[in-house]
Amino acid sequence: MITLGNSTNMITNVAGDGSSGTTRNKLLYHYSIFVDLMLNLYVADCGSNSVLLFQPGQSSGIIVAGIRAAVSFQLHCPTGIVLDADGYLFIVDSGNNRIVRSGPNGFRCVVGCSDTSGSASNQLNSPFALSFDSYGNIFVTDQKNHRVQKFVLATNSCADG
Repeated sequence: MITLGNSTNMITNVAGDGSSGTTRNKLLYHYSIFVDLMLNLYVADCGSNSVLLFQPGQSSGIIVAGIRAAVSFQLHCPTGIVLDADGYLFIVDSGNNRIVRSGPNGFRCVVGCSDTSGSASNQLNSPFALSFDSYGNIFVTDQKNHRVQKFVLATNSCADG
């Protein structure tokens, strides 16, 4: 990932060292990014089955989700990430056909939690991206079902962890 500086128009890497890999300073099939208000960069890296957090000025990321994270939570090809207004991380876990979110007690599944792909209204088949509307509804691109689904989260269902 590169950025242009305001005054000098210099290009600088902000994540990854330019070669592929699965260590904290490399990226492998990164499909989505999210930048929060503190300019932290979150990267969904399908190739390493993890989500990395790159803090401003740091060349190595912190693995916040995935098999090598401090709190291990198995991901299989994460492709989309969003941080909500409360600071919870939502991840499109494409290979596991689900949406997971962080919380005070770790990660948990919130959409597509049946452990199998499918076309029922509560199932996903190769989800790729997600977004929220101003009401907190989640919209998910469901690639192999050729649809975009809207999920309404119960008001207090995400607060438990």
